[in-house]
Amino acid sequence: MALENQVEMDEELYDDEDTQKDKYLTFHLAGEDYGIEIAYVTEIIGIQKIVEAPDLPDFIKGVINLRGKVIPVMDVRARFKLALRDYDERTCIIVVNIEENAVGLVVDEVREVADIPEAQVEPPPKSGRKTKSSFIKGMGKLDDEVKIILDVGQLLYDEEVEALVEAV
Repeated sequence: MALENQVEMDEELYDDEDTQKDKYLTFHLAGEDYGIEIAYVTEIIGIQKIVEAPDLPDFIKGVINLRGKVIPVMDVRARFKLALRDYDERTCIIVVNIEENAVGLVVDEVREVADIPEAQVEPPPKSGRKTKSSFIKGMGKLDDEVKIILDVGQLLYDEEVEALVEAV
């Protein structure tokens, strides 16, 4: 009986993982559409007061208090070295969780949860530059559009960000 219950629980867990496969939260940033795997997303909140902290990289805007938990906030525009703009009513913070660490990502506008099958995702274009890491995991084709699929791990984890996340 106990083994039977464990098998049912394992199947439910597998089903949950399977329902998130090929699903991406898409968002708009500086005229382009991006996507991140929905499995990393814990919630989407409206922009709120970000407490600035000294001695942080330019793309880390500070921290927020989200239901008693202090979460660092990264402006994705700044991370990509794009022109900054004022936050407005469409600006959102996507809270992602990776390796038990929560980080907020400020984006211009959240779009939708899109189903992009693995067969519709192509490798990122080669830039010719040898960089330590690339934020782009692939290019997702959705109807006649292309969504830039981001690698959340690469986006969040370089030495500067990792030290901040561990400190909070």
